[in-house]
Amino acid sequence: MADNNFNTTPGQTIARELMIAYLNTGTDSSPVWSPFGRRTTDSSIEYDWSEDSSQDILGNTWTTMKKPTMSQSFDPWDLDGGDAAQQKIYQLAVIEQNAQALTNMDVMIAHFYSGSKEAAFAERYSACMVKPSSLGGEGGGNLGMPVDVTYGGERTVGTVSKGAGGAVTFTPAASATATED
Repeated sequence: MADNNFNTTPGQTIARELMIAYLNTGTDSSPVWSPFGRRTTDSSIEYDWSEDSSQDILGNTWTTMKKPTMSQSFDPWDLDGGDAAQQKIYQLAVIEQNAQALTNMDVMIAHFYSGSKEAAFAERYSACMVKPSSLGGEGGGNLGMPVDVTYGGERTVGTVSKGAGGAVTFTPAASATATED
């Protein structure tokens, strides 16, 4: 893959809305990318590198780490009838209680600030766990369904672009698939 420098104006900070997680609400052969987080005010990807330090018999300290386990929470996530990602998760979690499907979700992270503006860097994970943590809310408020996402399965890197009408397309990079341990 080409270098993925930031494609934003030098000297300016990067807007948070340029990193978006998408749930595939279509099929494997015809994905439809629906964004996570409508109405969520704060969400970050957490990286757990499983670091470990040890000291050898000579007194030297050595540190190791593994590929990261990545997780992200969307809380609050108020229910919205126009949110396709919520509709799919609600169907699988609340209606069907289908734990197997919820641990095998196709999710993509689009880094619209990296690469070119026409073809930004993206990473797609084939078997993510999407786990609703609750359903409800404060009286007089909104009904919410916060979710936790753990990225997993096969990681495929590539590019993402937005077409007319906002449709998102993921294009895998040549020889860019890496299997997660």
